[in-house]
Amino acid sequence: MTFDQSFKFLIPVAIILLPACLAIFYGLLTYLFSIFYSKNVIVSFLIFSLLFGIIELIRSFIFTGFPWNLISFSFSENTRLIQILSILGTYSFNLICISLFTCPSLIILSNSRKKFFLIFSFILIVISFFIFGTLKKDQFNNLTNKKHDYVIRVVSPNIGLDRFYSGREEIEIINELILLSNPQPNIPTVFVWPEGIITDTNLRDIKIYENLFSKKFTKNHIIIMGINNLEIKDDKELHFNSLAIFDNDLNLMNHYNKVDLVPFGEFLPFENFLSSLGLKTITNEYKSFTKGKDRQPVNLKHNKIDFVFLPLICYELIYSGRLIDNHNFDYIINISEDGWFGDSIGPKQHFAHGIFRSIESGKYIIRSANNGISAIINPIGELDKKIKFGNSGYIDFTQSKSTKATLFSKYGNKIFILLILLYIFLIFSFNRIKNE
Repeated sequence: MTFDQSFKFLIPVAIILLPACLAIFYGLLTYLFSIFYSKNVIVSFLIFSLLFGIIELIRSFIFTGFPWNLISFSFSENTRLIQILSILGTYSFNLICISLFTCPSLIILSNSRKKFFLIFSFILIVISFFIFGTLKKDQFNNLTNKKHDYVIRVVSPNIGLDRFYSGREEIEIINELILLSNPQPNIPTVFVWPEGIITDTNLRDIKIYENLFSKKFTKNHIIIMGINNLEIKDDKELHFNSLAIFDNDLNLMNHYNKVDLVPFGEFLPFENFLSSLGLKTITNEYKSFTKGKDRQPVNLKHNKIDFVFLPLICYELIYSGRLIDNHNFDYIINISEDGWFGDSIGPKQHFAHGIFRSIESGKYIIRSANNGISAIINPIGELDKKIKFGNSGYIDFTQSKSTKATLFSKYGNKIFILLILLYIFLIFSFNRIKNE
């Protein structure tokens, strides 16, 4: 909102309204806990943890979902512990983290000796996670790297968001990106540019810049970039936030229309009503983006370039268990514009989701972010290469290790349902023991 003068009057409203909306979830948690509360402290401990975990899941799905800053992200830098995500997934791990952090209350509130058994059990669970993570990392590190016949070059610029409003020349921006890309004529290369990097020209008109690209890129090159897409259907204009794939002459090879859109950022909920009040989407000057139909892996085959990738645009990276059912792809390519976060902690929080998705899926994540953190994240959540926040440049992805599909990638959040049933079983079991 700080980038558009017309939105500045809404900043106080947003500062109050967003936390107030999020508070509803935790207010609901408190209310439900007051209903199901038990005098048996151990049972109450399990009920509280279970309700908290379920509420966090609901927050992540309802009204398009907002799975930001779950409790489990406290461990985002401890890749050894979070290898268990490959089996449990984020929401199951989140429930266990909630229980772990609530355990000290048992020492204070419970007089039962059984509390030590429960606390000791959670300590053993954490130790087992560490052991599993150590073995998994050692197994991955012992795999042989396979050198590719091609290079995937992740380009990370720092082009200011004022381009959305200042009318900055696109030719200037494109030349800056080409210079940063540093194309080598004879090396088969896929260049990955960030989300929405070209703002005024849509997918249908991009050919006007053909000469700029054909002069610098060769038939060995492919360019992936974020660009707006305009389609006409039933005499209506449909605007999409898209990831597009071009050859060196800007011939369109394939494209993907973003499926998970950001409320108020990319589409206006209850648009007919709110637009009548003068509201509009924040990230573009026209009406709401249209949601893409589905997300499918993209088969990229051109000369020596041959791989399959899953396209994710910006915000789509944050959804656990909702990426895709088809896991027959080699990499995840994520393009993003993180300038909307400004100098806040936002870009780092956004990036942390990439670490979780890489472990859950067992895939490399190739991430290009403007005004953010660009990196190659390997399947165990470690950074093979990285461009720090605030810096610009490029990194090359030239080799990788072959990994198998993870258990979580096969079954997704069904595993969380099993954990819920386990907690319910424990609640009834401890309650029965107490009664007896």
